[in-house]
Amino acid sequence: MGIVHEHLDRFPFTEPPMVLERREELLIGEPLPIRARALRDHGPLEVVHVSPEYVDRGRTHPRGLFQSDALRMEVQTMTGRQGFYHRNADVEEFSYQVAGRRALITELGTITHTAGDFSRIPTGVAHDNLGEADIHLLFYSPGPVVERVPATRFAEYLETPFPGWEPAVQNEMITEMRGGQGEGIHVAPADERLLIDRAARTDDRIRLVRWGRTAWLYETPRILIGQVVAEASDGRVYHRHLDADEIQYQVEGVRTLVTQRGAVELVPGDLVRIPRGVAFTGVHRERSVHLAVATAEAMPQVAEATKKARAVTPAELEALR
Repeated sequence: MGIVHEHLDRFPFTEPPMVLERREELLIGEPLPIRARALRDHGPLEVVHVSPEYVDRGRTHPRGLFQSDALRMEVQTMTGRQGFYHRNADVEEFSYQVAGRRALITELGTITHTAGDFSRIPTGVAHDNLGEADIHLLFYSPGPVVERVPATRFAEYLETPFPGWEPAVQNEMITEMRGGQGEGIHVAPADERLLIDRAARTDDRIRLVRWGRTAWLYETPRILIGQVVAEASDGRVYHRHLDADEIQYQVEGVRTLVTQRGAVELVPGDLVRIPRGVAFTGVHRERSVHLAVATAEAMPQVAEATKKARAVTPAELEALR
């Protein structure tokens, strides 16, 4: 297996990492006997799957994936309208479009998402969604937010946000914390014409980002949201975050995640959480794209796992390369 390099870094990763040389068979191998009482017993990494293929299940609640005080991450599938306007009282709402089309209708304009699009709804902005075989990931986290890359497109004021739309009185729901079940503050009827016409009186706009290379896209004091795009990787560079968990969502291609808590093959739709302090790398011969969400707090998994990582032998790892 030979010598590999490990990049040891700290959130929010603005300083150059410490680069270490490691013998790979030791780095991912079993420890020598130890009597340290402080060592906790950790199982292999678990994988949650979110199918990138749309299945119509009618109107359903979002499915929670991971949740902490810093971040709630969930997936929503829908065809048709959301059914109400939503306003976050104290968090920013980020989204990533997995599949289908979705018109985001807000007080800062309307914009259509297709697969690969990111956007952010600022705290306090009312919004509705119109989905067409839509699957999107949602991330709720307190601000303030730094957008690290320029916008690709901007929402626009549309007097008629979609064909056939007629203004009506709709419910407006205000939620606190992370917008999950049981976190609503108040629901009241609202004239949606007055809501969306606000966009005609302000220059502020929802900003859509579509980025074709590796970058952190959004930064708050406690999380980073970005993506990793690589044509191939032999996995000879490991990363270890000393003070951040990292959640990865496989978007494109097949990638073997190799960690100190096992190795697992990731296909589109797979999510995995790599705890702080655990070294990891990826091995793939073809193009791979995945989202990366780093959080400065532990990020418990709330969705049921579909598979687990397992120990990998030196021969298996070399064969992958």
